[in-house]
Amino acid sequence: MRKAVVLLSGGLDSATTLAIAKQGGYICHALSLAYGQRHSAELAAAMRVAEVLGAAEHKTLALDLSVIGGSALTDARIAVPKQPSAGIPSTYVPARNMVFLALALGWAEVLGAQDIFIGVNAVDYSGYPDCRPEFIRAFERLANIATKAGLEGRPFRIHAPLQQLSKAEIIRRGLSLGVDYSLTVSCYSADSRGRACGVCDSCRFRKLGFLEAGIPDPTPYY
Repeated sequence: MRKAVVLLSGGLDSATTLAIAKQGGYICHALSLAYGQRHSAELAAAMRVAEVLGAAEHKTLALDLSVIGGSALTDARIAVPKQPSAGIPSTYVPARNMVFLALALGWAEVLGAQDIFIGVNAVDYSGYPDCRPEFIRAFERLANIATKAGLEGRPFRIHAPLQQLSKAEIIRRGLSLGVDYSLTVSCYSADSRGRACGVCDSCRFRKLGFLEAGIPDPTPYY
């Protein structure tokens, strides 16, 4: 069986991605990042998801991006927007997926894994530039020229299995694989109990996804 590193935030998309990787026969090493985000509820959710979905290993790496700020998710002085906005919203975290994939790449090389999974989506999403297919393709090319494994003929593959799916399609796929979405936390402003605000971008996409999928929403809201 092949090893894979799966980036696991604790949200709906990353839980589905872990389930897809497991279905594909990979031994999954889940990686979560404590990056200075507004709450830790999603990290607790990641631990639950990793255990229930049978990750072989789950690491949480501390990397405090609040030191540089620049995002409503890492800077308490910037409010999380409660209404849709034109352009890229303030919840964009500068270079986040670039950094996360680089860390996953490093661990994959140590593990001898050639596959990395990330739950980015470019359909029902906020327009973040590091969720687009061209970014994923470019990072895969970079991974294979910037690593010993790549130069020695053990190329890396970056998998983004949700990239072209709607949120409803993601939910249906996850349910078919046994994902319990009540374990997950997607909200940008979740409280200490993991309850969601219901109005941020992430909550709106999640709520609409369950509605369009015709599935009862298991999310607790405050």
